[in-house]
Amino acid sequence: MNDSPDIRFLLAIRASGSLAAAARKLGLSPSAVTQRLQQLERKLDTRLVDRTARRLQFTEEGALLCQRGAEIVQQFDALFEDLQARRKGLVGSLKINAPLGFGRRYLAPVIADFQKENPGVDIALTLSDQPLTETADRYDIVVHIGELPASNLVGYAIAPNARFVCASPALLKRFPHPESPEELAGLPCIVLRENNEDVSLWQFRKGRVTCSVRVPSKLSCNDGEVIRLWACEGRGVILRSEWDVADDIAKGNLVRLLPAWKARDADVIALTHHRAGLPARTRHFMRYLQDRFKPQPPWRS
Repeated sequence: MNDSPDIRFLLAIRASGSLAAAARKLGLSPSAVTQRLQQLERKLDTRLVDRTARRLQFTEEGALLCQRGAEIVQQFDALFEDLQARRKGLVGSLKINAPLGFGRRYLAPVIADFQKENPGVDIALTLSDQPLTETADRYDIVVHIGELPASNLVGYAIAPNARFVCASPALLKRFPHPESPEELAGLPCIVLRENNEDVSLWQFRKGRVTCSVRVPSKLSCNDGEVIRLWACEGRGVILRSEWDVADDIAKGNLVRLLPAWKARDADVIALTHHRAGLPARTRHFMRYLQDRFKPQPPWRS
């Protein structure tokens, strides 16, 4: 193997999940794909893919070739895109995945402005309630809020973001203000289902003291906008990101509870597959995104 077409061919098979799907993606017949794969395996004297009528499984050698080969192809493309960008600006496509509410309110305007300033870049934004559960290979950048589970992805800090316990003035007329996190167990609470977390276990810290409380929840949703509206209507207490509730707190629609107790921060980060060899359009968008949230993010302005 002395060039990138063979690597790209193998990566297309991995991304497609089957030889038939790869044939459609590559515009070839299934037999042509099979023959080319066999030729590649003979060239390397190594079996790369175990295929049966029901499933397609990469061997260890095939998986290694895809992993290392993807890095090589990305660096190769980045080199030529950098050369092209020097002559006529940023070009190519950028696929971004982001959380529903944050993506809708804060990320969509940034993306539209960036594309307007760089008309040679095509951007596809996908909003999801669980960005990290999507197939990572499908996206160039994944925007994530909160703690990052173990991952091979590379993180870039975008903006600070705390989390507040909030309730409406109407709810607080029916229930007393809690003086400690433990008292939340006696209040109606609303939880946000996201990222496969234990969403009804709320954790707090005050100085060196930590506290965890299991809150009761009759209402839950996977959309943060819904639970924020429910909280404003007086239906329960929420633990929600600062970016989402700062306006309502300022307007008096919500009241922050337990200000002396700090919940875990949920900073905004952007994730990519590699630190080196990123295309120019990805690097420039990352810097553009970071600059848009400096020196303070809009929810702290």
